[in-house]
Amino acid sequence: MGFSTLFIRRPIATSLLMVAVLLLGILGYRQLPVSALPEIDAPSLVVTTQYPGASASTMAALITTPLERNFGQISGLASMSSDSSAGLSTIILQFNMDRDIDIAAQDVQAAINQARGTLPNNLPYPPVYNRVNPADAPIMTLMLTSDSLPLRDVNNYADSIIAQKLAQVQGVGLVSIAGNVRPAVRIQVNPAQLANLGLTMEDVRSSLTEANVNAPKGTLNGKTQSYSIGTNDQLADAADYKGTIISYKNGAPVRLSDVANVIDGVENDQLAAWANGKPAVLLDIRRQPGANIVQTVQSIRQTIPDLQKVLPADVHLKVFSDRTITIRASVEDVQFTLILTICLVVAVIFVFLRRLWATVIPSVAVPLSLMGTFGVMSFAGMSLDNLSLMALAVATGFVVDDAIVMIENIVRYIEQGQDAKTAAEVGAKEIGFTVLSLTVSLVAVFLPLLLMPGVTGRLFHEFAWVLTIAVIISMLVSLTLTPMMCAYLLKADELPDAEDAHEHAAASGKHNAWSRIVEGYGSSLDWVLDHRPLTMIVAALTVALTVVLYIVIPKGLLPEQDTGMITAVVQADQNVAFPQMEVRTKAVADALAKDPAVAGVAAFIGAGSINPTLNQGQLSLVLKDRGDREALDTVLPRLQRAASGIAGVALYLKPVQDVTLDTQVSATEYQYSLSDVSSTELAGYAQQMTSALRKRKELADVDNNLADQGTALKLTIDRDSASRLGVPVQTIDDTLYDAYGQRQISTIFTQLNQYRVVLEVAPEFRNSNDLLNKLTVRGNGNGALTGSNATSFGQLASSNSATPSGIGNTGNVGFQVGAGGNIPIASLASAVVTTAPLVVSHLQQLPAVTISFNLAPGESLSSAVDAIHEVEQQLNFPPQVRGQFIGKAAEFSSSVGDEVLLLLASIIVIYIVLGVLYESYIHPLTIISTLPPAGVGALLALILCGMSLSVDGIVGIVLLIGIVKKNAIMMIDFAIEAKRTGLNAHDAIRRACLLRFRPIMMTTAAALLGALPLALGNGIGSELRKPLGVSIVGGLLLSQLVTLYTTPVIYLYMERFSDWLAERKRQRALALEASQARPASR
Repeated sequence: MGFSTLFIRRPIATSLLMVAVLLLGILGYRQLPVSALPEIDAPSLVVTTQYPGASASTMAALITTPLERNFGQISGLASMSSDSSAGLSTIILQFNMDRDIDIAAQDVQAAINQARGTLPNNLPYPPVYNRVNPADAPIMTLMLTSDSLPLRDVNNYADSIIAQKLAQVQGVGLVSIAGNVRPAVRIQVNPAQLANLGLTMEDVRSSLTEANVNAPKGTLNGKTQSYSIGTNDQLADAADYKGTIISYKNGAPVRLSDVANVIDGVENDQLAAWANGKPAVLLDIRRQPGANIVQTVQSIRQTIPDLQKVLPADVHLKVFSDRTITIRASVEDVQFTLILTICLVVAVIFVFLRRLWATVIPSVAVPLSLMGTFGVMSFAGMSLDNLSLMALAVATGFVVDDAIVMIENIVRYIEQGQDAKTAAEVGAKEIGFTVLSLTVSLVAVFLPLLLMPGVTGRLFHEFAWVLTIAVIISMLVSLTLTPMMCAYLLKADELPDAEDAHEHAAASGKHNAWSRIVEGYGSSLDWVLDHRPLTMIVAALTVALTVVLYIVIPKGLLPEQDTGMITAVVQADQNVAFPQMEVRTKAVADALAKDPAVAGVAAFIGAGSINPTLNQGQLSLVLKDRGDREALDTVLPRLQRAASGIAGVALYLKPVQDVTLDTQVSATEYQYSLSDVSSTELAGYAQQMTSALRKRKELADVDNNLADQGTALKLTIDRDSASRLGVPVQTIDDTLYDAYGQRQISTIFTQLNQYRVVLEVAPEFRNSNDLLNKLTVRGNGNGALTGSNATSFGQLASSNSATPSGIGNTGNVGFQVGAGGNIPIASLASAVVTTAPLVVSHLQQLPAVTISFNLAPGESLSSAVDAIHEVEQQLNFPPQVRGQFIGKAAEFSSSVGDEVLLLLASIIVIYIVLGVLYESYIHPLTIISTLPPAGVGALLALILCGMSLSVDGIVGIVLLIGIVKKNAIMMIDFAIEAKRTGLNAHDAIRRACLLRFRPIMMTTAAALLGALPLALGNGIGSELRKPLGVSIVGGLLLSQLVTLYTTPVIYLYMERFSDWLAERKRQRALALEASQARPASR
C-alpha cells in the first residue's frame, strides 16, 4: 500500500485536514507583521558627546580617543568609526549579528562609565548612546510650526514633551530634533566695558555661577508644625540675570546689565531648520536596528493625537514624511502580483487540460500551499514583506507542478480502462517517487541560499525558507488531496487528453492542434537524435557562453529603489560662516521645492550626529505619488540642474533605500576608506587618491571628508611673560572659552526641563583684533608664579582639570589673591592665521579619510570597484596606508566571490541529491546538463533589459536551477521505467520526450507565468522584483527550447558510457574468473 492510498480511502479525513490547513493559514496571515524587507540590521549604537566651544582636534583628543580606547575592549564589536567636529563627538559602533543589542548597550554604558575619569569634568552633557544606525533614513519626520510663537518656544515643546513621549514608543531608537534651538539665557559681554571697570570674563563667570543656585535647604521642625525652607536662590530668565551684581567699584555696584546684553535666546545659535520654506522644528524619528518599521510608525501615529492635545492651539504638529506609505503600497502591489500570478497559473492549467474538474484538482494545490505557508511563517516569526510575497509569487508556478504530474499519470490509467479509485491508487504509487525527487531536488537548490553569508544572505534567508515551506506543503497536497480528488471527481467521460493522446490521434487519423504540435516536436527530435554530435557541440557552446556572459555582464549589489524620498546634502567651502550657509541652503531648498515632482522639502544646518560640520546642510525631499511624476532617472538630473545655478554650493542627491548597509552618514551611495597611523601622511595620500578617482569615467561625485583647511587663529603664548605677570596658562584658556566657546556656565532647573546659561562676548567683538586688545586677564598681583600658586591663582574652574565647574557640581574651587591689573591678551600672546581640521575621522581607532562616490551614468558597481583597484595599484601606497571599501561597496566586494560559490554549491547539492535518489553517478549528470541554457537565457535577458547582475538576479538563476532540472527528471524517470519494460535506450528516451511533452510544457508555462508579473511589474518596489523575474523568464524560455533536444542526446551518450562501463566491468570479471580457473585446473 502506497503513502497516498491511505488518504484516497479516507476522503473525509483528508478533506478536513486540508480545511484545517486553510484555517490555520488564514489565522496566520492575519497575525503576520508587514514590513518592507526582512530585518537584517546588525546591532548598531551611536554615542554622541557635546562639548561646546571645543575644536575638532580638541574633541578628538579629549573626548573621542578616551572613549574609543574603552569601546575597543568590548567583545563582538565588528566596526567602530568616529567623527570629531567643533563641539561634537560621534562614535558609531556596529556589533556582530549574534550580539543582543540590549546587552551590547550595557557594555557600552559600562565603557562610558569607565572612561569618565579621563574625560573633562565640566562636560555640560555626558556621553549618550542610542540604539540606532545613523545612516538609516528616518522612518518618520514630524514638523512643528507656529505663526505666533518664536521658534525657541516651539522647540521647547518639542524637546520637553514630544521627543520624550516619542522616544518611549516601542521600536524607536532616536528622536533627533533638527534645528534644536533649545531655550537658554545668553549673556553677551562687552569686553571693552569690562576692561574699563577692571573686570575680566572669569569675574563674570564666577559671580554668575555663585548667583544661580538650586540646592536643598532643609526643614524647620516646630512642636506642632514643620516648614520646608525655600529661597529665591535660582535665577529663572534674562530679566533676573540683568540685575545681578558682579562686583563693586568705588563703592558702587556693577550690575551685569552694565557690562553685558542679557537676552532670552537659544543654547546654540548655529542651528536652523525649515519645512516647506518656513522656519520649523523637525523631529526625525529613527528606529532601533531590527524594529518593524510599519508597527513602529503605527504606534507613533496612535500617539500623535495625545501629543496634539498638550500643545497650545497655535502650535501645529504635522507629519512631514512617512516611509511606511510606500512600504504599504509596495506590499499591496506584490499582493496584487500574487493574485494575478495565481489566476495566470490556473488559466494555463485550463488551457492545457480543458476540463473543469481536471483544472480544479491541481489548482486547489495553490491556495492550500500558500495558506499553509502563511501559517508556518506566522509560527516562525517571519513578516509579510516584499521578498516573502515575491517568494510566494514565484512558488505559485512551482506548487502546481507536483499536482499536474500526479493528475497526468492517473488520467493515463483511467484511459486504460481502470476505475478512477484504482487508477488513483496505482498512478499515485507509481508517480510518488517522481514527485518526491522533484520536490527534494528543488528544496536542495534552496539550501545554499539558506547558507549564503553576509547581509545579502540574511536578506534572502526568509525568501528561501518561504519557498521551501511552500514546495514541501505542495508535495504533501499532491500526495494526499490530489489523488483523493482524482479518485472521486474524475469521470471516464470527462477526462482531459492523456499523455499519449497524440499516439491515438495518429493511429485514428484524427489530428488536432495539440497532436500536430507533438508530431512536429517528434519529427524535429528525430532529426536531432540523428545528428547527435552537432547537438553536443551546441550543448558545449552553451556552457562556454554561460561563462563568457557571466564575466562580461555588469554586476551590482541591489537595484536602486524608488521609495518616493530623497536625502540631499548641500556642501559649501570649509570656512563658510553660519549666516552665509543659512542663505545658501535656503536657496537650494527653495529651488528644489519648485520642481513639479517634489511634494515637500525640509532642510537643516548646524553640527549634529547626522551633520558633522557647519559647511554641510541636510535636506529631505518627499516626492509626489509615482503616478503623478516621472521616474527617478528623470527627476534626479532635473533637481541637480535646478540647484546648479546657486553659487558656492555642491548638491548631492541620494534616494532613500529600504536596505541600509552603511553605518556612516554619507552624501553618496558608496564609500571607500583610507586609514593610517599618521594623519598628516594620510591627508596627502587621500588627496592623491581623490584626484586620481575623479579622472575615472566609471565614477561620479567623487569627494572626501578631509576637511583640514579650516581657517584658525593660533595664539602662541609667551610663557615667560605670562609667568612673570602672574597669569597661568589655564586662566588664558578659560578666558578665551568664556568669550568665544558658547560656554555653558550655569543651569536653570525647572519641573519640565533644564536650561543653560551661555556666556560669550557680544557679536560685534568676535574678531581677532578685539580678542587681542580688548579681552583681558588678571595677574595675581604678586609677580612671578612659583611653586603651588602656579596652579591655583587666577583660576576658578578648569576646562580639562579635575576641578568641578559649577554646573550641577559643588561650586567653584580656587580663589583670587591680590589686586593684579588687567592684562590684554596681546601682551601675553601673538596670533597667526593658520589652518585646522574641521573634522577628525577615525576608523577602528586609526585616523581615516572616507572617499565617497556615485556611479557614472550607465556604469555598474563592478566596473567602479575594478577602477578603484586599478588606481590603488597605480598609486602603490606604502603598506601602512590601508584602503578598504565600507558599507554597500564592501558588501558587494565580499559577495562577488560568494555568488560563484553559491551557484557551484547549488549544482553540487543537486548532483548529490539526485545521485542518492537514483543510486547512480550517471543520471544526475544528464539532469544537470539542462542548466547551462538556463544560465545563458537569464544572463542574456538581463543584458537585453539593461540590468546588472544583482543579488536578486543571482537568486533568480538559483531558482532556475531548481525549475529547469524538473524537465530532465520527468524525461529520465520515464525512460528508466521504459527501459525496464524492454525498450532500448533510443526508443525509451524518444517515447519519454513525447509522453512527457505536455506536463513539461504545462509546468514550464506555469513557472513562466508565475515569474512574468514580477518581470513586467511597474509598481512601487518593482525595482527589487524585476531582475529576479527577468532572469527566470529569460532562462525558462531559452532552456525550454534547448533542453527538449539536448537532454535526450546527452542521455543516450550517458547510457552508451554506462553500457561501456558495464561491459568493461563484465570483461574484467571474466578475465578474473579465467585467471583463477587456470591454477585450479593444474
